[in-house]
Amino acid sequence: MERPVLKAEIREGTGKGMSRKLRAKGFIPAIFYGAHTQTISLIVNPKELSQTLQTEAGGNVLIDLEIRKGDQSERKVVMVKELQYDHLQREALHTDFYEVAMDVMVNVEIPIHLVGKPEGTKMGGILDQIRRVIEIQCLPGDIPKSIDIDVSSLKIGDSVHVKDIQLEKAKILSEANFTIATVVLPVAEEKKVEEPAAEAVEGAEVKEKEEKE
Repeated sequence: MERPVLKAEIREGTGKGMSRKLRAKGFIPAIFYGAHTQTISLIVNPKELSQTLQTEAGGNVLIDLEIRKGDQSERKVVMVKELQYDHLQREALHTDFYEVAMDVMVNVEIPIHLVGKPEGTKMGGILDQIRRVIEIQCLPGDIPKSIDIDVSSLKIGDSVHVKDIQLEKAKILSEANFTIATVVLPVAEEKKVEEPAAEAVEGAEVKEKEEKE
């Protein structure tokens, strides 16, 4: 699949004052860095950045970052490592681009999507998704958009764990015994199950007291 291209320009100057001026002009500050490369200060268009990230599902988008300085430019394959966002203003404030080598493994978090309607929900159970991402290690070109897990066979009390996931081109780094999703009884039903036991204990205490008297 062809990677999206994002344009960036080398930035002169740093600091909060410079950042405010950039945002006033419709740009945001950014940095480019990697394991074997020098850190470069950049500016990017936040609208173009948003459009680039939306071209793929999930947050692990491989981008061809076109870094320009005057008439010269070069492309680097990157991922967004961090994106600072103003949720009130609904706008990006700063982003970090990390250079990746297509032949070197990377560690990434992948979103989990549950597929299907569990059998247990048809009997009044509730599907509870406990873990929404897992960490994996793979080559950049093998990063999945998401991991789909079929939960249609789960009954009340059943769970699916990290160890139940099978991936061909990736190594799962998350703890194998972590629970991803489970089907549980509604809270009201759980109380009903507990009440008889509580009443039995109370009855036994009353009987024991009467015998002592």
